[in-house]
Amino acid sequence: MIVQMKHDSTKQQTQKLIDFLQHKGFSIKDVSSENVVIFGVIGDTKSLNPSDIEAFEGVLQATRVQSPYKLASRTFDNHDTIVHIKDDIYIGGNHFGIIAGTCSVETYEITEEVAQNLVKNNVKMIRGGAFKPRTSPYSFQGLGIDGLKILYEIGRKYHLAVVSEIMDMDDLVAFEKYVDVYQVGARNMQNFSLLKALGERTRKPIILKRGISATIEEWLMSAEYILKGGNPNVILCERGIRTFEKYTRNTLDISSVLAIKELSHLPVIVDPSHASGRYTMIEKLSLASLAVGADGIIVEIHPKPEEALSDGAQSLRLERFDHMMDSIRKLQEALK
Repeated sequence: MIVQMKHDSTKQQTQKLIDFLQHKGFSIKDVSSENVVIFGVIGDTKSLNPSDIEAFEGVLQATRVQSPYKLASRTFDNHDTIVHIKDDIYIGGNHFGIIAGTCSVETYEITEEVAQNLVKNNVKMIRGGAFKPRTSPYSFQGLGIDGLKILYEIGRKYHLAVVSEIMDMDDLVAFEKYVDVYQVGARNMQNFSLLKALGERTRKPIILKRGISATIEEWLMSAEYILKGGNPNVILCERGIRTFEKYTRNTLDISSVLAIKELSHLPVIVDPSHASGRYTMIEKLSLASLAVGADGIIVEIHPKPEEALSDGAQSLRLERFDHMMDSIRKLQEALK
């Protein structure tokens, strides 16, 4: 971290700050000139907030040089992380993972019909919400544990990895039993108690969705909580951010995939369903995600979207999903 003092700062103000930093265990590298007082703070400064330094009298600016997310940073690990889901299923590296399923688990029969379609398309991960964070308290909230049991039974029957969203630490025991991949939704991206628990109490993969208004740094800092807890199996998910645009549900920040690839070693997937909110856009956004270098996609599909209990407008019919999978295979071949 680089600290620059104001032009009219006193020696006493500078020394007070230096004493504080040295007491914290940091070393000071003075690079002042005749016209400016400036020094470097040497050490692991990820726990040091620039705004706390700027609270000292006489400080003009504190600038971080080291990224605050150490474990998620590409500086920490320059090799792309490949997350092992289960069996022969991976996300990252040359493995373009595809996760698909209904927004909410509704019935065993619907879930099984979706699973059969996934097997036909050689898709190995099924998603479904058993606990649903809905904007309205009157909307369908999910089947709870019964939904997890349906996913578990279908997953074992069709040899699919199960992906579902966790909302509460109290559900960790059930998720550990029934789910292969935990999903942390956009609303919980900064639920730090939950993130700490997922880091400390499970080693199963965690899909961490970007918050609706989160910066890329805030997103990576949330991943840092899980990594710091000891769970290295983090998959980032870009699902669109809130802007002033109203035509789509959110605005897909496709450039964030490239940013993550530059800043972090963690794999990153894209959710075109939540990004657009429109089933007509999902296939093209999925292809764009593949073309830009994403490590996978997570999409919502349903046999009868018009009858879906949640997010029908952003769910692909099974025949549209078939078409999308064919397009993905063709693009993968062209990109080789």
